[in-house]
Amino acid sequence: MSEAATPAAPRRSRLVVLLPLFLFGALAALFWSQLDGSDKSRLPSALLNKPAPGFALPALDGLLRDGQPVPGLATADLRGRVTVVNVWASWCAPCREEHPLLLELAKVPGVRVVGINYKDQPENARRFLGALGNPFAAVGVDAAGRSAIDWGVYGVPESFVIAPDGTIAYKQVGPISSEALRGSLMDAIRKAGQRG
Repeated sequence: MSEAATPAAPRRSRLVVLLPLFLFGALAALFWSQLDGSDKSRLPSALLNKPAPGFALPALDGLLRDGQPVPGLATADLRGRVTVVNVWASWCAPCREEHPLLLELAKVPGVRVVGINYKDQPENARRFLGALGNPFAAVGVDAAGRSAIDWGVYGVPESFVIAPDGTIAYKQVGPISSEALRGSLMDAIRKAGQRG
């Protein structure tokens, strides 16, 4: 009886040793597959090519641009021209990184850049824009984060290109990079302008 039990013990001990190695290999393969070079900043969105969600957000109190109060933001403001909607917050480090590129984008003729200030303190948001510059023609305050949910926002920053007909033409997840500004984002802006 003891002779029959001995061969099973080595098999079981090999299995105990090989199982963690197999699991490690499977996890390594999964991680490696995620590093395939595709653009992770452009995630599919159920809202692409559909009308922007309905919303009406109040203005950021006390925010001025060229001496005039910056208005809030509503769905109706997104029609008639190509608009880039940027969801941002003062507490967001990647928002600070992308900010110079938003200032550059705001200078592009025919493009209107607007912001949705996400779950932020008004004084912090004003201080952020005061220190870094204000690229936004309008800023809507989404204090509770409800509008961001309607837009399908995963986290800040995120940007959306809205065609003149009010439909979402492109979604950028994460900060805008120089490459995106000169590549995929600008291509999306051009194509959205053609949809008129």
